[in-house]
Parts: sequence; C-alpha cells; structure tokens
Amino acid sequence: MLKKEWYLEYQIHKNRPGLLGDIASLLGMLSINIVTINGVDHMRRGMLILSEDDEQIQRLTMILNTMDNISVTKIREPKLRDRLAVRHGHFIERDGDEKKIFRFVRDELGILVDFMAELFKKDGHKLIGIRGMPRVGKTESIVAASVCANKRWSFISSTLLRQTIRSQLADDELSENNIYIIDGIVTTMRATEKHRMLVNDVMRLSSTKVIEHPDFFVRETEYTLDDFDYIIELRNNHDETITYEVIDSGFSSFDIS
Repeated sequence: MLKKEWYLEYQIHKNRPGLLGDIASLLGMLSINIVTINGVDHMRRGMLILSEDDEQIQRLTMILNTMDNISVTKIREPKLRDRLAVRHGHFIERDGDEKKIFRFVRDELGILVDFMAELFKKDGHKLIGIRGMPRVGKTESIVAASVCANKRWSFISSTLLRQTIRSQLADDELSENNIYIIDGIVTTMRATEKHRMLVNDVMRLSSTKVIEHPDFFVRETEYTLDDFDYIIELRNNHDETITYEVIDSGFSSFDIS
C-alpha cells in the first residue's frame, strides 16, 4: 500500500525532557514514519510523516490532543511552505491579506532560491513578479533557482552585468521548459517596438515568466497584478521600503541593478 505524506505541526507549551521522544514513540506505535523534523518557529516544531491510511492520522490527532505539553496547530497534506519550513527551520513570510505575496530578506537568499526552484519545477504557465531595490539579489536568485530546478533560462531584458534588450530568440530558446526573465523597467522604458513584440510572444508561451519590477511592467502594459500567480518581495532588511520614485527623475541606481 502506498503511504501518504502529512505535515504535522505542534506548539510546545512546556519543553520537558523526553517530549520529542514520547511523540516519536507514539508515531512508531501507530506505524507512522517520520520523514523530516525541525523547529519551524519559537517553541513550535514541524515534521513530515508518512502513514498508510487516514485512520492512523485521526488516531494520532486524538491522542496528541490529550497531551498537556503541546497543542496541534496543523495536520494536513504538506504544502510547499510546509516543506520549506521543515527544510530550513522557519516559515516564509506571507502577506496577511494578499496571499500571493511572499516576503524575504537578503539573509534568506537560500530559502528564496529553494522556493523559486520548486515553483520552476512545475510545468505550464506561471507568472512570477519580484520586487526589490538594486543589488539586493533578485536576478542572481532567479538564475540560481533555474539551475536548482534544472531549467534553462533566457534573459529577455536585464541589467545584470550589462543592459540586455532582446529583439529575437534562437529557435532552441523558444521552449515551454525555459525560464524567461524580464526586467519590467528596461522593457517598458528603454525598449524598441521589436523588443515589445518579443515580450508579447514570450508572455503567450505556456512556460514560467519572471518579471523583475512588476509594478512598472503593469503600469505600461495591458497586464495587471491580478495576472501574477506569485509576487516575491526581496529586501536588504525587514525595515527597507521598496520604492521607485527616483526612476522618474532620470538616471538612477536601477540602471545598474
């Protein structure tokens, strides 16, 4: 019988010696296997487990709910955020109102790359926006995630190393397995009509497109933020404000981002 994977998370009220051992023993008695375990927040532990049937999970939940030292906070089929939380030891920050927005700081580039790589592995159309100030690591993270996902990437427009504005792609670049990277500022403010036609063609492909500075892109095109499946915000620190005010005045550090 195929085993089913679950994500179990519990809040620890009193971290007494032997608590984890007791829970692990309980899982063993119920013939539930532990795949991965890690702390995911202050006094909160998460684990990926395998069970043969749902009844085992129901019995586990009933028993855990009788324990005074812990409270079960989640038990469900694992989501991407659950897997990454167990892998990296903390949850990705998500906007409370706008569920498609995920927030990272530069110290979390490792988990950001891991997060995007998992998104890139999924086939079909995906539109991902990434906000951030210059030199915070946006483009480098996209390239690293493409490598991790074993996907080829193509710059349609970029300011990495030098300004890139493509007006055509080679035949082997037109693939639904490619990751297409577009700089929303370069494409909307400095590009030719041929380049914009290429962008339109790429946007129609059933593949993953990553647009840096999506707010600029939607301002100057027919697309809206509602068209994006995910929006990532990358900051140098939690207090940094992402702003584009300097761009309207002419040359800015976004020219060399």
